[in-house]
Amino acid sequence: MVKINPNRSTLVLIDLQSRLMPVIHQGEEVLKQCIKIAKIAKLLDIHIIGTEQSPQSLGHNVDAIAQLCKTTVAKDHFDACQDGLIDALCKNREHLILAGCETHVCVMQTALELVRQNFKVSILVDAVGSRRSLDRDIALHRLGSSGATLLTTEMLAFEWLGNASNESFKDALAIIKS
Repeated sequence: MVKINPNRSTLVLIDLQSRLMPVIHQGEEVLKQCIKIAKIAKLLDIHIIGTEQSPQSLGHNVDAIAQLCKTTVAKDHFDACQDGLIDALCKNREHLILAGCETHVCVMQTALELVRQNFKVSILVDAVGSRRSLDRDIALHRLGSSGATLLTTEMLAFEWLGNASNESFKDALAIIKS
């Protein structure tokens, strides 16, 4: 496995919707981690795409997420690839980093399709959630054994930065420590 290059990465934030987050196990922490990595992605000029599952029913992504996304894909399928995610991706950015909800439904089905289409998919384990922790845990196990790389928000942040002399290091470190 090669290191994840920020110049070849896209962050995909899945279904962090205001009506869904209150029922997600440890939802506040999931949202906090998603916001952290999105702020770091923005510092490093990494494209951020959001998705919203049936926004007419579940509402839109929480404001903090919506403001950080360059593009938001509204979808009805659990697999965001079926509703335009592939078209929203930047060319030459084959490292796709996924975070959001629910791990065992939309995150997993989207990730499995992206792996099938030969993207390099990573899942931020501390930035995904489900209503039940068992569903989340089993989905992460399945994703890891299906070819997705499992990592943490902080692990990815430092990998993107590369070294302490990166011009964004101090700002990113402040975000990591917040």
